[in-house]
Amino acid sequence: MNSSTSAELAELRALALRTIDGATRDLIAAAKTAYSTPETGFNEHKTAAFVQERLQSLGFVVETGIARTGMKAVLRGANPGPTVAVIAELDALRVPTHPDADPDTGATHACGHHAQIGSMLGVATALSQPEFKDALSGNIAFIITPAEEFIEIQERLTLKESGELEFLSGKQEMIRLGTFDDVDMAMMVHTSAGNGDAGLSIGGTSNAHVSHQVRYLGRSAHAGGAPDQGVNALQAAMFANSAINAQRETFRESDVVRVHGIISNGGSSVNAVPGEVLYEGRVRAKSVEAIEPIAERVIRCYRAGALAMGGSVEVQSVAGYHALRQDLTMQRLFAANAELILGRDSISVLPSDQTHGGSTDMGDLSTIMPVIHPYANSASGVGHGHDYLIEDYDRAVVAPAKVMAATVLELLSNDAQLARETLVKHKPSLTAEKYVAVQRARFTTELYESK
Repeated sequence: MNSSTSAELAELRALALRTIDGATRDLIAAAKTAYSTPETGFNEHKTAAFVQERLQSLGFVVETGIARTGMKAVLRGANPGPTVAVIAELDALRVPTHPDADPDTGATHACGHHAQIGSMLGVATALSQPEFKDALSGNIAFIITPAEEFIEIQERLTLKESGELEFLSGKQEMIRLGTFDDVDMAMMVHTSAGNGDAGLSIGGTSNAHVSHQVRYLGRSAHAGGAPDQGVNALQAAMFANSAINAQRETFRESDVVRVHGIISNGGSSVNAVPGEVLYEGRVRAKSVEAIEPIAERVIRCYRAGALAMGGSVEVQSVAGYHALRQDLTMQRLFAANAELILGRDSISVLPSDQTHGGSTDMGDLSTIMPVIHPYANSASGVGHGHDYLIEDYDRAVVAPAKVMAATVLELLSNDAQLARETLVKHKPSLTAEKYVAVQRARFTTELYESK
């Protein structure tokens, strides 16, 4: 059939929900399997192999090795139309104090990405049933992305230098590689520990960011016998950090500025004046444009540390994320399906300008196509913290699978009328090609030598 009536859509939605209900135990088990093998970005080999096997067991042909560990599988409808992507993220964080952290690497899913794997598999399980093919005008792409957490920057820069990747996050790199070239819109659901009382929330935005790799170069000397002969690179970094702190009162609250950093290499031995120190900084704000004047001030602080101690500093700016822009048409459709399936009070809608202080590379994807990034309020503790745990796997895995499956069905049924209307209304801020050019221009390196 070339179109679906409301009754047919309701029947198909009911079938999808029954299929997910029947697979609930298996979907939650899949999420917990991913939880048990936490791996950081671009290193998610075990997790990727597991997800690949699960998709293949559903009959999908899976393209693997995209941006090292990413993958893609496409479910094609019987009729032409747009392609909707359902996304899940593979990677974990490093939080060594988390009770479930890997004892060797410190990696742990303290952000709930493992639950996304379960919910994505739920959508794939439901909509791969043969009854759906003729009802779909368009395709569903299941895209599993590596490296959403923007960490281990030096390791990723090494991969960049070797030519294994160019951009340092999964979706950024997959945009560059063309993985999303045949995709028209995308969705995913992230877990949360505090977005209100409703089971799901949608709306709002996130911060953009830029990362700095700051290498202080001094002169090593015996810390006890000849400290006056050294130039202390660690003191230069500490001075710069103090200068950054002195700037904080100048940051406008409306820009949602966050500036933070770590010393990832503070010297080689305690009895030698540190001659080389690596400071890793990050500047976040509500947009790439809002970051620019803040980053300029922060870079002046880096230079001040070198000047004060008589050393040098190399500042490498690394292209980070863009702010998230959620498509209002898709947002309304997702919220309506949540209310229909889970109840009237199941979802809260946040103002579109309410900014989350964190960042996501789903923001980068939102520069080139319509996306939504709802949250499943299913965790306890603090995100990225030692106490972040998924408490309710039905909310984290099953509910998102149901609402996403219903939303995809509605977008692509009835000759994909709603998907086509969404695309007509949406005005992307960048093309994929322009996005790649913008990101490349955000990588810069400068050396400041004090005189």
